[in-house]
Amino acid sequence: MRTPLIVANWKMNKSIRDTETFVQDLLPLLSGVTEVEVAVCPSFVSLPALRGALSGSGIRVGAQNLFWEMKGAYTGEISPLMLVDAGCSYVILGHSERRQIMGENDAIINRKVRAALDAGITPILCVGETLQERENHMAREVVKEQLSRDLKDVSFAPGGMVIAYEPVWAIGTGVNASSDDAQEMTGFIRSCLARLYRREQAESIRILYGGSVKPENIAEFMAEEDIDGALVGGASLQADSFAGIVRFK
Repeated sequence: MRTPLIVANWKMNKSIRDTETFVQDLLPLLSGVTEVEVAVCPSFVSLPALRGALSGSGIRVGAQNLFWEMKGAYTGEISPLMLVDAGCSYVILGHSERRQIMGENDAIINRKVRAALDAGITPILCVGETLQERENHMAREVVKEQLSRDLKDVSFAPGGMVIAYEPVWAIGTGVNASSDDAQEMTGFIRSCLARLYRREQAESIRILYGGSVKPENIAEFMAEEDIDGALVGGASLQADSFAGIVRFK
């Protein structure tokens, strides 16, 4: 049985004070929630404040990126060991914004995935197709190639990997993917993982959906067989909205 995982991706939002206020508002709203794992991924500067505010709550701390070396002369980068020291359990890698805006390719993402695992951090690997790729009937090919390249030479480790399917065409565009759309692709992702690893290993990997998830639609997605949680963007910035997603049952 895969434990549902709901992850907040704040992107470049919230100050340190905002972070502390958010946690104060969120914790009472999630009182008694035990069947869902929750993680919050703020900006790097808010990690210490988030870790302190969440102490004893059971909510995990995550980061939005890392560099593939443990230390060295890499101005402006953050090493996996620094994230471990900051209390991070998870790190988001391969997000469409980093692929498209920052120019990260699969070779770079693969190095980051391996570095995260080497440091004991669970990567949340994002894969997904653009609108053009979908309209050209390339969605499966694109996602299959991303998984194959991003997980090259990555050994399976129980609980050591999370995949997030984020249809780029459904993020902030006003075009929403249906739960059937999401299940079709997450099921395909699991079949790809079964080819990369063993079927029983693929069955243990959690696959999240990340495409304009809201309290109003989360239950539809979570009812699907291969969707084990959500990577939440804009709806994670308000405590009541994020709590509504966590309490999808």
